[in-house]
Amino acid sequence: MFVSILHADADCFFASVEVRDAPRLRGRPVAVATWVVMAASYEARRFGVRAGMPAAEARRLCPALVAVEPRPDAYAAASRELFEVFDAECPRVEPLGVEEAFLEGPPELGLRLRRRVADELGLPVTVGAASTKVAAKMASRAAKPDGLLVLAPADERAFLDGHRIDQLWGIGRATATKLHARGILTVGDAAALSELELVALLGRGNGRRVHELVSNRDRRPVERGGPPRSFGSTRSLGRDADPPRELEAAAGRVAGRLQAAGRAGRTITLHLRYDDHTLAARSRTLPAATADATVIHHTAASLLETPRRLTRIGVSVGNLEPADHLRLWPGE
Repeated sequence: MFVSILHADADCFFASVEVRDAPRLRGRPVAVATWVVMAASYEARRFGVRAGMPAAEARRLCPALVAVEPRPDAYAAASRELFEVFDAECPRVEPLGVEEAFLEGPPELGLRLRRRVADELGLPVTVGAASTKVAAKMASRAAKPDGLLVLAPADERAFLDGHRIDQLWGIGRATATKLHARGILTVGDAAALSELELVALLGRGNGRRVHELVSNRDRRPVERGGPPRSFGSTRSLGRDADPPRELEAAAGRVAGRLQAAGRAGRTITLHLRYDDHTLAARSRTLPAATADATVIHHTAASLLETPRRLTRIGVSVGNLEPADHLRLWPGE
């Protein structure tokens, strides 16, 4: 078998930890939530419940929803144990978050990872294996939940070409909208264009990046990761999007990731992209480190002053330090 890149992703991580620790929740629609949903089980997702959604909206969509309060310590412990398994099975692990990573090794490594995590941690992990990061990531998405998909190099082109362009990892909503407007609906449609054509349509940097992705020429190796220097979340904005609401949801996602990793940060940065493709970043350093969603949101929102239309918004927290005990929301 060929040496491949694997993408391993613990399914519905926070929700899966809750179901594992409370078997009465098995098979029920579960959301980890306070005022906003942080994670939802597949049973809840079938009703349209998604991370970042207000909890009230989630309950309207799914009246039988079981909402459980977040337990940061439990998620942090599960994340540490998950990566202990990854590190024990593979010398080259590149973390992408608290519950997913790229690994380098033979495809059968995926079987061992899934078996060990299920047996030792009681959690489901989906693995995709391919010759590139983008194909491996897409393979793991296709194999969810709790599956394994190995793509031989000869099969990757056809596999990727059949996906909608907005489904491809690395393609944001704004880029997909531009491509859709030109009748480019699938990865195969975009792959048929030359790099020059994509640059003319999307700009130099984005056009080259998209050409690499759709051509499956992303040859970045798996790099052994050190401790993250920041945690962030960004979203592309459609014309009907509400930037303040998207920023609030992003702050909730970042807070959850910080807490699961047992980290807090002092520097909060607001990331913006405008409809003329210009970028802006505004930061504020707090007197004390935080992993609190409300603090992150309010600080980032205080930096949000623009009369121009935004096409992307996000927030990150840097200047990190360990946090021994964290709360998701004030008073919780």
